[in-house]
Amino acid sequence: MRLLSRWGKLLAGEGPAVSRRWHQAGAFLPHLAERLCLYEKLKAAYDEQCADRARKAGGPIRISLPDGRQVEGESLRTTPYHVASQIGQGLAEGAVAARVNGTLYDLDRPLESSSTLEFLGFDSPEGQAVFWHSSAHILGVAAERFYGALLCHGPSTESGFFYDMYLAGRTVLGSELPALEEACKSVVREEHPFERLEVSREDLLELFKYNKFKLQVIKEKVKSPTATVYRCGGLIDLCRGPHIRHTGKIRALKILKSSSAFWKGDPALECLQRVYGISFPSPERLEEWEQLQEEAASRDHRRIGKEQELFFFHELSPGSCFFLPRGAHIYNTLIDFIKSEYRKRGFSEVVTPNIYNAKLWELSGHWQHYSDHMFCFPVENETFALKPMNCPAHCLMFAHRPRSWRELPLRLADFGVLHRNESSGTLTGLTRVRRFQQDDAHIFCTLGQLEGEISGCLDFLQAVYSVFGFSFRFYLSTRPAGFLGDAHVWEQAEQQLEKSLNDFGQPWELSPGDGAFYGPKIDVQLKDALGRYHQCATIQLDFQMPVRFDLTYISKDGSMSERPVMIHRAVLGSVERMLAVLAENYSRKWPLWLSPCQVMVIPVGPDAEVYAYEVRETFHQAGFMADVDADWSATLNRKIRKAQLAQYNFQLVVGRKELSGRTVNVRTRDARQHGERGLQEALLRLRELRDARLRNAEELF
Repeated sequence: MRLLSRWGKLLAGEGPAVSRRWHQAGAFLPHLAERLCLYEKLKAAYDEQCADRARKAGGPIRISLPDGRQVEGESLRTTPYHVASQIGQGLAEGAVAARVNGTLYDLDRPLESSSTLEFLGFDSPEGQAVFWHSSAHILGVAAERFYGALLCHGPSTESGFFYDMYLAGRTVLGSELPALEEACKSVVREEHPFERLEVSREDLLELFKYNKFKLQVIKEKVKSPTATVYRCGGLIDLCRGPHIRHTGKIRALKILKSSSAFWKGDPALECLQRVYGISFPSPERLEEWEQLQEEAASRDHRRIGKEQELFFFHELSPGSCFFLPRGAHIYNTLIDFIKSEYRKRGFSEVVTPNIYNAKLWELSGHWQHYSDHMFCFPVENETFALKPMNCPAHCLMFAHRPRSWRELPLRLADFGVLHRNESSGTLTGLTRVRRFQQDDAHIFCTLGQLEGEISGCLDFLQAVYSVFGFSFRFYLSTRPAGFLGDAHVWEQAEQQLEKSLNDFGQPWELSPGDGAFYGPKIDVQLKDALGRYHQCATIQLDFQMPVRFDLTYISKDGSMSERPVMIHRAVLGSVERMLAVLAENYSRKWPLWLSPCQVMVIPVGPDAEVYAYEVRETFHQAGFMADVDADWSATLNRKIRKAQLAQYNFQLVVGRKELSGRTVNVRTRDARQHGERGLQEALLRLRELRDARLRNAEELF
């Protein structure tokens, strides 16, 4: 209770009502004292068992490091932190966690046998996840003491951490967040160690008997005889780990916001409070992050969409975007780009229905896994649904008549409208919507053609992303829990994807258990101008759906029917999401070929106004987004500056001289002056630059 007393003082400046409320939340928590007492009893027994085991079974081990060196250690005594300290104190202090024989490990957890050992810092994805997960536990300490909260779920995310908590009808107020943040910092200053303890399932149920949410997790997910819990200060939490060594490693922490959530994401279940935070190993990193957030806010695609009149959303159709003419231009240009690549690469575009009987989804296997995210409705005593994906329809298309080996590979592309029943709380601009389109395609091929098709998919996405100027990274996502089909077939598919990635020559990482339920996949994350990564493209191998739909083709010798392999692939992914990523990446300065503001024609005086509209119409008929600024209340310089600020790629100034010579005076949004050019010459050059999809057309004119 010493900690609670100190936190009470922190709240003195928050007013008597808040202070009293939080003191009361912490004053009557006997279950926390009982939980801690049981934990200490279990920990003492566990430590004694470990010490006895070390005495009896301990012995010399060899520890292999990534650089090829080997160091000596003692089983059940030597920890990764001991090894790091021997190598150098800088490594020991900078490490967040370790990877032992491929498994993430606490730095203070003893090694059990000869092992491979790798140290993970904050800048590695795994290290960052461990750091932020540990920060969530610190938030959990504060939430229990301040609110008397029942803790539910506190993971790391790609951009920080959060903790979901049940407050029995109460909400977390924005005015309370500074005091909650200060409480977390108090836990940090006290440098509480993270202690790992393995306990029996029966002891788990006793430890968390006061928390119905944790009990439900234990009953549903803990199937083994034992599981692990971690202690941080007064908090004991069910957790796989690993964690940082102690709370003092977190040198900068910020509580960001709070919101409502639902237990298991189900609106029919309890309403929870979700508190978000971010943390770093130094104050300088936090300061850099805050500056990046300011830049990201200025680049927010929702803000850009409003400023450039690209799109909007309406409460009468939540999650479905209204694309205005300029936004529709970008949308259609992206689709046309992919269609042009389809023609080069042997894809055939098809059109499929939007509504299907639920029996289709039962056959494909989606109904069991995905029905909660589908818009379903009755039709003549049958259940129908709007399609959330195209693959089952393409299977029907393949199966509608006998197929020959001569038709393979069969590459079917579909821009059909898709609908997914996302919860209203998760809808976020164009990045999370209910209605969208994908550059969705499915390839049916023979096993012998598989390697070439995967290679073609990788080349396709590289060609597209290089036009946008994106770099990217690959992840091989393997068999998840609840997968369909035979494990041996999965292993074959994973090995094929691994070979294709190795042959492609780009670095890739393994993402165990993140495959789709029907097959392994290559996920592609692109990197934008702010250094953020976005999941867009995917290549998924599927041996299951051809079996479920009994897809066959006549073999080359005509003697038997064989089963095709199916590849799901997308490069843009959701066109909506890609448009959002591009808007934020280019920050209003769209390249000419995509730009919603390509040409602004500026007449110098009334005498040139008719000619200005003629010039505009010439470019409009050539497919350009062209406008005229005929505002006579503004000076020429003001019109030019206005067009530049609106990010028109080119301004074409016309006056009496240009009218008489059928010319235009060319300027760019970055104030370059290319001088007087013939109208047709300028049109031809802009066409060339647009059709070449160059990112620096203004420089090259």
